[in-house]
Amino acid sequence: MPDLAPVEIRASNGDDHDVVDPLYSLDRSDDVSRIRVLPGAMETAASFQFDKEDHTLGNALRYIIMKNPDVEFCGYSIPHPSEEKLNLRIQTYDGVSVYSVLDKGLRDLEEMCDVITEKFEEARAQKAEKMDVDDPEPLPFRRVG
Repeated sequence: MPDLAPVEIRASNGDDHDVVDPLYSLDRSDDVSRIRVLPGAMETAASFQFDKEDHTLGNALRYIIMKNPDVEFCGYSIPHPSEEKLNLRIQTYDGVSVYSVLDKGLRDLEEMCDVITEKFEEARAQKAEKMDVDDPEPLPFRRVG
């Protein structure tokens, strides 16, 4: 499994300067600016905006984060269909940081995608082996007429 770098999460402090959480700042420079903490964030409740994302990430990430027993609520919305923005809201139980929950959710989703890719490639390789054998009808269906 590849090493995963933590995601840098930026929060606006209201005076047009970004505040960077030092626990989550690393080197994914092109991905970093795509995640923003929206105003009104607290340690146990925050809304994040992801640029250039849609329902594909939103629904998968919401599902993964909701499986975390420390999460009270997680939901997402697309503010407008013509904008490539995804808003994700996370609320946790007392004492659990939404930033660590988001980081864990992103890591868990990435790990799940790696497993799915691995399983798919194994199945594809097995299917290719079967097709190389003298198989009179390699397709799972028959043409009619």
